[in-house]
Amino acid sequence: MHFEVQLENDYDTFPKGTGKHPGCGNIVTFAQFLFIAVEGFLFEADLGRKPPAIPLRYYAIMVTMFFTVSVMNNYALNLNIAMPLHMIFRSVSDISHGSLIANMILGIIILKKRYSMFKYTSIALVSAGIFICTFMSAKQVTSQSSLSIGALTFALLMSARMGIFQETLYKQFGKHSKEALFYNHALPLPGFIFLASDIYDHVVLFNKSELYQIPVISVAMPIMWFYLLMNVVTQYVCIRGVFILTTECTSLTVTLVVTLRKFVSLIFSILYFQNPFTLWHCLGTLFVFIGTLMYTEVWKNLGTTKSQLQKDDKKD
Repeated sequence: MHFEVQLENDYDTFPKGTGKHPGCGNIVTFAQFLFIAVEGFLFEADLGRKPPAIPLRYYAIMVTMFFTVSVMNNYALNLNIAMPLHMIFRSVSDISHGSLIANMILGIIILKKRYSMFKYTSIALVSAGIFICTFMSAKQVTSQSSLSIGALTFALLMSARMGIFQETLYKQFGKHSKEALFYNHALPLPGFIFLASDIYDHVVLFNKSELYQIPVISVAMPIMWFYLLMNVVTQYVCIRGVFILTTECTSLTVTLVVTLRKFVSLIFSILYFQNPFTLWHCLGTLFVFIGTLMYTEVWKNLGTTKSQLQKDDKKD
């Protein structure tokens, strides 16, 4: 289960919403869950007639873990934690697989995995590079309560454990990305009952937002609902791709890919909004680039290809 969307990406693609309504994470998350659950019920579950390939009890465990992570992240935001600090936590983690380092450590402890020194070094370089770029992009990081920092740290470790759990399930029951996408979004819906009051409050606030004329179709709607609609649609496309990726790669590799996506988004935002691109940003970018090459073992693959070509030339 890879919930790279939800709260993690809510604040990548919903910045205007969080600026005007900093506690809107619950309504954004609920809208995404509802949209994906309805789509999955119609086209994947065949209106409930198709039984799941993976037992529901395992999905229930994943959903419980994810819902806890999502609520803890939202809780930290509701404590008015500075967005730059929240960005720094997110820069080295994603909501369903945790940070690269946490994922690697838990993989060693739980799955008894062992990695080459190249892999250890590459993960350290990528994490350090993204942290540097994000930290230097933050205007300021004010002092925060230990409660909010603790909530984000707990969410990071729990999400890394969730990624490991998902990887073991796919090995045991096979690859069912569309099914996982549906159940991991449908099962948590009852949990939003506990957040109903907050969601309703933001529905009222969204309704009161200024009107926005949608291009082409010339229809006016409250601008916050427009932001929410765009967020839901774009994140659905994103998460469909990521769920497919989780069935083809290890948890650590998926975490690296998603982390690199966030890094590219960060660099793009710096350039697009013409923010300063300092020597620190250059250093961070270099770390990420070298770390990615080391993780994919490009040099080793190039050497193997070159040796194979030389053998083929000798045969000819």
